Amino acid sequence: MHFDLSFFRSVCNSRISLALLALLFCVGCGRGPTTPVGNAPEEPLPEVTVSSGEEFTPVAAVNATDAGSRSAPTVESDLTAGIPGHGPLTLLKVQEWLNDAAHHEPLEFTLPLGLAGAGNQDPGMDSNPLTRAKIELGRQLYFDKRLSADATVSCADCHHPDEGFSRHTQFGVGIQSQTGNRNSPVSYNRIVSGPQFWDGRAGSLEEQAVGPIANPIEMGNTHENAVRTVAQNPVYQAQFKKIFPTDGVTIDNIGRAIASFERVIVTGPSLFDYNEIVRNLESQYDSEEIAALEQDDPETFARYQMAKENSREMSDSAKRGRELFFGERGGCTACHAGANFTDEQYHNLGVGMNATQPDLGRFIVTKQDKDRGAFKTPTVRNVVFSAPYMHDGSQKTLEEVVDWYEKGGHPNPHLSDKVKKLKLSAQDKGDLVAFMHALTGSFPKIETGRLPADR
Repeated sequence: MHFDLSFFRSVCNSRISLALLALLFCVGCGRGPTTPVGNAPEEPLPEVTVSSGEEFTPVAAVNATDAGSRSAPTVESDLTAGIPGHGPLTLLKVQEWLNDAAHHEPLEFTLPLGLAGAGNQDPGMDSNPLTRAKIELGRQLYFDKRLSADATVSCADCHHPDEGFSRHTQFGVGIQSQTGNRNSPVSYNRIVSGPQFWDGRAGSLEEQAVGPIANPIEMGNTHENAVRTVAQNPVYQAQFKKIFPTDGVTIDNIGRAIASFERVIVTGPSLFDYNEIVRNLESQYDSEEIAALEQDDPETFARYQMAKENSREMSDSAKRGRELFFGERGGCTACHAGANFTDEQYHNLGVGMNATQPDLGRFIVTKQDKDRGAFKTPTVRNVVFSAPYMHDGSQKTLEEVVDWYEKGGHPNPHLSDKVKKLKLSAQDKGDLVAFMHALTGSFPKIETGRLPADR
């Protein structure tokens, strides 16, 4: 395929050049030339537009070799940093914040390099535009245990930023230490996702956000009582009145605020994303032609050099893993496709199907026989931080996950036709794990405290 260098120049001259390059080079889109991939540095990042003239810098590619045993790296973002100051939020401080008209202007949130290729699959954005004030209100609600019946459980108790926006327990732990039978799914990159939960029962992020509040084993509350609790707090009351002037505190508006906060939790560029830029350009131009860009097109050359520098720590193992992941031998992109590495579909992998009463997953929602034991494909971006794995949290490590696929899952009448036995060597398995580490980018840094004072 001929690569139009004049178009490459025009792209590189734009403010969102690297986001567009992600599209141009099919970064993370599940296709492209086959070549090697590995582990990355924290470097200056592409700019990402969030509103008229304003920018925030998302996360850099990171070395995730030991990521499973530590918290994910973060980068500063004023969208999730909370209202400036310290201690509980007072009514006076919140009113000052609300009086700034800029906090109520709709934001144009441009996805970071790599994830940008996903576009926007979230149906809630049209009716619930992002604003700084709404995102901040959602942040407060996300971390506020007062939404639960006994003020002991918040959204973050199952989806915490310190644990990859999930929890390292097999199942989510709710009110009075109750557990269900499913692992906590991640709450990042939801802006590029459609139906929510493992079984897709929530049609939007807004619907998902309020579901756990009334679930008896999660937050154990009622929507009516949660609304009453929030409405009785003057700090919350002032925010809802300003942000939702028509109806103030309602369960739907609580959902709209939390969904807005969750939409801006996105993964930044990974080693893989930078390496794809390099390998795609190098697949179409020889070294002399690329070197000539230094004189002919210095901006293009500088961006190429930046991508090369940011991908330099990718190991040979991860590069081999990239080939397996995208190739027929691994076949991983049969489900983990697209910029967010998920097809957003539901598949029976055989996990848990040997139980006396297996979890029937998507079937419970659709009542269609083909959906028995099928669960939604999760993203593998930043997957190293969200162990354990699978819908039932039955697999503790990525190595166990690869072993499961290698043996072809657990046979059952509804096993997905995409699950087949693989012939992988020990090195192959290690390479696939190394590649998944290379899909690691940072998260935005999030203020987890700074919540409304009681009075």
